[in-house]
Amino acid sequence: EQSKKRTRKVQKFQKAIVGMSLEDIKKKKAQKPELRQQAKEQAAKEAKARQAQKPKAAAKGGAKAAPKQKAQKLPKAAGGGGKKDF
Repeated sequence: EQSKKRTRKVQKFQKAIVGMSLEDIKKKKAQKPELRQQAKEQAAKEAKARQAQKPKAAAKGGAKAAPKQKAQKLPKAAGGGGKKDF
């Protein structure tokens, strides 16, 4: 007689990602949602402030800088669109 094949349950685990260690991820996860929300809002404010200062700096330096020439479009190499067999 043939018996049913048993499957293993997948174990869940965390690993570090680029730029963030596993300890940092665990600390962030353990924080209260309110603290995370405040940090998110603070980061958004800083980003908006940086974006607001960029146009001012560009307006001052824009008149002095020479206009840039558009880059020429190069034709794409032919023969790359073959049939894909997955």
